[in-house]
Amino acid sequence: MTIKQLIKIEDKAKEVWVVSPALHYDIENKDFSELVSVNLGEKTKYRYIVPATKTVEKNMKAYQKMYQMSDIDMIKNFLILPESDFNPFISEVAIYDASGDCIACSAPPTEEEDIVIKYDDKTSKEMAAAFKSIWKKYMRTNP
Repeated sequence: MTIKQLIKIEDKAKEVWVVSPALHYDIENKDFSELVSVNLGEKTKYRYIVPATKTVEKNMKAYQKMYQMSDIDMIKNFLILPESDFNPFISEVAIYDASGDCIACSAPPTEEEDIVIKYDDKTSKEMAAAFKSIWKKYMRTNP
């Protein structure tokens, strides 16, 4: 599938869980940043798992300013995990409507390519369960 097809999925979602190495799409991609802005205004629930890197720190500040998020909203919406040696190899993963018709997709770290992987139902549900487990482990609440 393509980035444009992914945008259509995100546009319809009520809940979006993202594992991102740098928040690239939400900050630097015009189509996604406009969509996130609209979705946040329509009360779409976003949750992010990100590494504690300088790039993410800078992009979280930009995210907060772009989307006019309070400090409390940022704490509620972001789980920041320690940086890992694996960070350079992580693609962005988004999970849409995990408790309903769960769809999980993976995009390259930047949009140099227009190819997005859409996972099958079983893998999507497994990814959603893993996201939820990690979120609960550190945040002690459901995402």
